[in-house]
Amino acid sequence: MEEYLIPTQFGEAEFTEKKSRFIGRIWPVETEEEALDKIQQMKKQHYDATHNCWAYIIHNGAVRFSDDGEPGGTAGMPILQVLQREGLFNVVCVVTRYFGGILLGAGGLVRAYTKGAKISVDAAGKSMKRVWTVLYVPCPYSFYERVKLEVMAFGGIIRQTDFGSEVEMELLFPEQQAEPFLERLTDLTSGNVEGMETGKEYRAFPVNT
Repeated sequence: MEEYLIPTQFGEAEFTEKKSRFIGRIWPVETEEEALDKIQQMKKQHYDATHNCWAYIIHNGAVRFSDDGEPGGTAGMPILQVLQREGLFNVVCVVTRYFGGILLGAGGLVRAYTKGAKISVDAAGKSMKRVWTVLYVPCPYSFYERVKLEVMAFGGIIRQTDFGSEVEMELLFPEQQAEPFLERLTDLTSGNVEGMETGKEYRAFPVNT
């Protein structure tokens, strides 16, 4: 199964450029129909806006964009290029503009729509959809902080921590990192801490990229 980035959640941010108001919004979607539905929602919600420009990318599917009346190449394509640079799939972004009376010029429009898309991506965050290996790791309190550091070093995620007579951790790792992490754990603790694989999951989790 393939791995790819998607928005973690809905994201929204706005700014003003020479009295024009730009509102960037981004959503995770599964289908082209869902992407088009989000676009139509924004067109209805902001029926009084000057432009509702958009772009979407569906994994192994359609890639579309629209300038919605802005000069060709100044809005939809810049939004799409942000999504591509960020490595996102199954994503739709709409940047709404309320014209403030001052022309921005082609270069200014490109910069504004690029910014509108980027700040919405930042607001949403990114998640990696991939196969994750689930590990159960019980460890003495004396090793807890060090184990946490090793989890981060190997690109893992701490999903759950229970504090009892010892610390019990449920961890997720990219498939290829699970075994090296377990080997490192054994070496680091001279065999005092050992983990075991409890399953695999194909899903998205937030990542720092």
